Amino acid sequence: MIIYLQTIVDPADRSKFERVYLNYRAFMFYIANKILHNTQDAEDAVHNAFLSIAKNIEKIEDPTSLKTRGYVSIITERKAIDLYRERKKYESNELAEDEVSIPFPLPEEHGLEWCISKLPPRYRQAILLKYSHGYSTKEIAEILDISPAAASKLDQRAKKKLYEICQEEGIL
Repeated sequence: MIIYLQTIVDPADRSKFERVYLNYRAFMFYIANKILHNTQDAEDAVHNAFLSIAKNIEKIEDPTSLKTRGYVSIITERKAIDLYRERKKYESNELAEDEVSIPFPLPEEHGLEWCISKLPPRYRQAILLKYSHGYSTKEIAEILDISPAAASKLDQRAKKKLYEICQEEGIL
């Protein structure tokens, strides 16, 4: 944890990061290990996720909130998928995100949450980051490690797909 704290200047942010670290490290390892199925790779993904969180610690208001838990899970999932891709880039099989994403529990009622749960993982992440967690397109680009233009396009595609799913489910 000392490595991460050295990247943070503000003492209040350091304290906030410590709480995030202590509250979510096991949860983050669980997510990364579910995707990677390898303890060492999962540890690497969690390390990369913590570096990203330390870099963006000012965006976290309450370390114990559901918003923070969602943010941490998305960061960890993205870092694990990135590591998976890096490890597999020389193999002929490309990563299908649907195969390695964390299962998203289906809500009990057919509504907007139901439709969001049926989105592909990348689209679901974009929708949740922007409209549930309130991140800007620029911030989403940083979180997902893509360009702002790609984040904007991802948002457009995710909304379009969500609209189609809502029509199929009879929500709209």
